[in-house]
Amino acid sequence: MEIKFNGYMENVLTMECTSTVRAGDLVKMSASGKVTRASANDTFIGVCVGVNGSYAAVQLSGYVETAKSGTVNVGYNKLAAATSGVKTAESGIDRLVIYSDDTTVGFIL
Repeated sequence: MEIKFNGYMENVLTMECTSTVRAGDLVKMSASGKVTRASANDTFIGVCVGVNGSYAAVQLSGYVETAKSGTVNVGYNKLAAATSGVKTAESGIDRLVIYSDDTTVGFIL
């Protein structure tokens, strides 16, 4: 049996977005009620799980998996956006990393 963590405390909010946001992107606030794609080293608020026109469904809590850059250990880590996925950071929000392999990391937002 393979363990899956998807669905744990998922919370999704619809927000206005810039035209650069795509499903799977880490996003950050860009203006009041609006998000944009997080750039490398940015602190992110969540993950875009869908886009419809100028609106994004943004997952703000729960389990997510994304690509990782460098070493990301399990346990609490400060994470920031990387060129692709996430990386550990000097400052930011502590996230609970519960899965990590050579290319992917799974954590609780």
